[in-house]
Amino acid sequence: MTRFTRRRLFGGFLLGTGAAIVAVPALAQIQAEVFVPMAPPPPRRELIPVLPPERVEIERWQPGYWRWNGHEHVWVEGHYVARPRPRAEWIPGRWEQRPRGWVYVDGHWN
Repeated sequence: MTRFTRRRLFGGFLLGTGAAIVAVPALAQIQAEVFVPMAPPPPRRELIPVLPPERVEIERWQPGYWRWNGHEHVWVEGHYVARPRPRAEWIPGRWEQRPRGWVYVDGHWN
């Protein structure tokens, strides 16, 4: 392998420095748990808009939730989002009480 090819392969990093190169997938995310000292308020009641029939199979409602902004809980309104694949369903996020406080567990597609 030529030096030019190595540079290109590793995005311009020079080899031979003794440093370890660790590949991390672009989609990998490290999320630190944020412990909140108080429970969130009860979820708000939301009026869910009716979708036109042609959008029912391609979109799903993601309900609103309480987000912690570092000082207080702030309501994030629910909204419709496109499904990532047919028949995918949204599993809403939730707050869990743990020994160090409350933690929000993100919602996800199943």
